Amino acid sequence: MPGQRRRRGAAVAAGLALCGLLGTGCAGAGEDATGGASAGTSRSTAAPSPGASRHAAAPSPVSGPWRAWDTKISAAEGSGTCGATARQVVCATNSGGFVGRSRADGRVTWAVPASDRGTSAGLVVDAAGERAVTGVAGVLRAANLRTGAQAWTHRPSTGGTYAALAAADGVIYAVAGPDPASSTAVLDAVRASDGTALWHRTVAWASSEPVAAFRGRVYTADGTRVTARDARTGGTVATSPSSAACEHLVSGGHYLVCTGSPYSAGDHFPPMRRLDPTTLKPLPTPRNTIDRPVHGVISDDGVLVLYEAGAEDTSAGNWNAYDLEARRRLWSTYGTEADAAVAGGRFVTFTPGNDRAARGRVITIDLHAGPRATGAAAARTSAPYPQTRDGEHPLLVVPGGDTHHLVVRARAHGSLRSLPLP
Repeated sequence: MPGQRRRRGAAVAAGLALCGLLGTGCAGAGEDATGGASAGTSRSTAAPSPGASRHAAAPSPVSGPWRAWDTKISAAEGSGTCGATARQVVCATNSGGFVGRSRADGRVTWAVPASDRGTSAGLVVDAAGERAVTGVAGVLRAANLRTGAQAWTHRPSTGGTYAALAAADGVIYAVAGPDPASSTAVLDAVRASDGTALWHRTVAWASSEPVAAFRGRVYTADGTRVTARDARTGGTVATSPSSAACEHLVSGGHYLVCTGSPYSAGDHFPPMRRLDPTTLKPLPTPRNTIDRPVHGVISDDGVLVLYEAGAEDTSAGNWNAYDLEARRRLWSTYGTEADAAVAGGRFVTFTPGNDRAARGRVITIDLHAGPRATGAAAARTSAPYPQTRDGEHPLLVVPGGDTHHLVVRARAHGSLRSLPLP
């Protein structure tokens, strides 16, 4: 009994230390270490200060399902990138640190401060390996999602600054560069669990292009062609043909689609092409519109939803849904340029910013039935929230697993809101 009291006292002391470090409220005692709290809907308003210490803060354990909440975040978090797992929200700060938050009330449960300065490569979350990884300046940093401790750091094998990240099958892929004189970069493969360097290769890469990884391959694009590499060795296994221009690569599920570049100064764009992930040869693809392809998402079952707008002004356009397998356009709906995601078998974005009657809401649309569907497949919208207003330039974060929740990050006034998927 005395031993139990001493252990409980130590846990309380650790929680108080976390509160003092971050300057924010902490979850109550008597909770487990699964990343959420047992309380109901709540609002947390204090923002953390993850740069206050060079040492990782001890985790504050919590429990419970995903719930609705909103909370302010620090300027460091607001300038970084956020992700989520089925257990928690994780934000990478603009200095290379991390902040973990409860899925139940948004309060800080752990923090790993850092003091790097430079361009951020964003954040990838490897839920299976329990790691969050970010890259700022010339350093990759990883946090242990379970314990809230720094897991490892890694520097580029040939120097440079990390600019893009991807994760698959327990491996982190990080691009350092590119070299402005040659348009080449270095692709590093690092084991997510312990930061062990697996291989690195010099690649042709355009700074605006993503890195995609799935089914044992990793893909890079240089604004003209796509290259596939073996995920185990880094060796080149396929290159897209020069006859199939790939100005911009869109990936999702196990699909690769080439579109025109959203950064092109012209008003003519190459035809949209789906690539075979094995050979990188073009496959029959739905016919796209003549408008500028700006950005898009692809579902696991092969529905591409692409935002296309006028060549001179991309602030208003249309979301066009294409069935890549059946090779046909499914539906189209008016929209203004906004973030988008796929969750629960539905397309998720924000209502048009110039729609006075319905703006400032999250809208979800059945991927196959479209916005004019009725019944269970009908489009659904959330209530309006401060974070979902067009002026906040909101971003969507989709937790892993069957959570039926979304997290919206407001960029103009740093805050997060968890809400049920409409």
